[in-house]
Amino acid sequence: MLLAVPWVFLYLPKSRIAWLTGVVFTALGALTTLWVVWNQEMLSDQYGSLEGGFQVGIAATLIILVLEMARRAIGWPLPFITVLALCYGLFGAYLPGEFGHPGLPLESFLGTMTIAEGGLWGSLTGVSVNIVAIFVIMGAVLNAGEAGQGFMNLAMVAAGHLKGGAAKVSVLSSALFGSISGSASANVASTGAITLPAMRKLGYPPRLAGAVEAVASSGGQIMPPLMGAGAFVMVELTGIPYTQIMGAAILPAILFFLTVWMGINAYATRYDLSPVGADQRPSHKTVIVTVAFFAIPFAILLERMFFGGFTPQYASSSAILAGLVLLFLDANLSFSLSRTAQRFEAVALAAGRQIAMIASIILCAGLVIGVLAQTGLGIKITSLILSVGGGNLWAALLLTGIACLLLGMEVPTTAAYVICISVAGPALMELGLAPLQAHLFVFWFALLSTITPPVCGAVFIAAGMVEENWIKVALTAMALGVGLYIIPLGIIANPAIISLVSTPLLALLFFVKMAVGLSAVSYGLIGKYKVSVKIGLFALGLVIVFIPIEIG
Repeated sequence: MLLAVPWVFLYLPKSRIAWLTGVVFTALGALTTLWVVWNQEMLSDQYGSLEGGFQVGIAATLIILVLEMARRAIGWPLPFITVLALCYGLFGAYLPGEFGHPGLPLESFLGTMTIAEGGLWGSLTGVSVNIVAIFVIMGAVLNAGEAGQGFMNLAMVAAGHLKGGAAKVSVLSSALFGSISGSASANVASTGAITLPAMRKLGYPPRLAGAVEAVASSGGQIMPPLMGAGAFVMVELTGIPYTQIMGAAILPAILFFLTVWMGINAYATRYDLSPVGADQRPSHKTVIVTVAFFAIPFAILLERMFFGGFTPQYASSSAILAGLVLLFLDANLSFSLSRTAQRFEAVALAAGRQIAMIASIILCAGLVIGVLAQTGLGIKITSLILSVGGGNLWAALLLTGIACLLLGMEVPTTAAYVICISVAGPALMELGLAPLQAHLFVFWFALLSTITPPVCGAVFIAAGMVEENWIKVALTAMALGVGLYIIPLGIIANPAIISLVSTPLLALLFFVKMAVGLSAVSYGLIGKYKVSVKIGLFALGLVIVFIPIEIG
């Protein structure tokens, strides 16, 4: 928190007043966090209870700092939710009925939040420091060099010559780039700067071009290895090793991009979606050279984790070192110290900014989780979901999905996932879901808001870049991204799809089954057919996705 505070309060401000107040907040942040560090032995002996007005003041200052950090970094919704949670913790004893609580002494409530491990310094903060930050640095290193162009060149050669090639290039490049950026908005802004003009030049309708980029970029948050920091939070919350979570998440993520790909093919039956011209595609030599800039660090990352048996942190650090060496070279393999210095500066700035933003989210979410744990509110909401759903799993999934969608519209995906899984996860698991199923379902549904109106950040950015009405882009994006709505439910109906690590053949069988069904759904929604044929294809696709198959 001490390292993140200056980035938020001194680096992000755009006005003089915001910067001056940021100086004050930075000084308070430095004093309070250093005080906690300096007095950690004394505080650990207090077992989460504050002593005296001075310590209460320190705790209040820390909480206010975190709320203001989150407000400046990501906007007001998450701090607002956190304030509501804190008010419930402080005044929930006055609520009548089962949603009240017995009351918490102020010193104990604030102490658990600020000097123990029940709030700011909980396991979520630990995983963001120990794992997430390292992968963010890896992403910044790759993005500062030729790796991003390598993603684009590989996608261009692989798909540019196909019908609808420019759109398919967007899908592939976004899948590759998003796997390290983990941010839908960053993905749209970076890959979209290249793919959107290419699609418009080839005559793609603006609504389709924007929708393709928004949907493909949103998929980056479900694509291993980074998954928008969600994978690492999942490790902490489930206790499942990171490599197993990667293995479980990869097939559903590929299914999502495959569904988008089939949707583009379906649109090709309605529009003349030309391939990318041969003169616009890079040479094979250029592709080989630029691909090496991301292939080498990725190969080291995977080898260290899966064959070397090292931790994700160690593997990522090894990949970072390789990436840093590659920053000395460009696509022509020329060497320049001044260019390398600029790249190192870009790495430092990008990594610092992104880590500070993640810190703001995680610290704020940690306060919400702390309130849920101290007051028992999480258990009460779990009981409510079970009672309203009547003990029916699919009813509980529907309620959870709606909650994820609504919360995801207001707060970042990772925060929405953490809050929703904390309150709904126990109910879903009590109804028979495996922990990883429940977590992946909630994580996917927390992502829906990137393309679902009324708040759809990826769509807003893409619509602005193609100068099209955002509602038109959003409707097209929802049709193209239909997999985002169906696949999480498919994970529940076909649990074998996430068992690639333990039973790979069975997982691949269910992958093919769901791929066929999702392709039919896409063609039913988008294809240029009679209404009766479209309805039939859509219904058949859903049946194929959800119908159970028995393996003897």
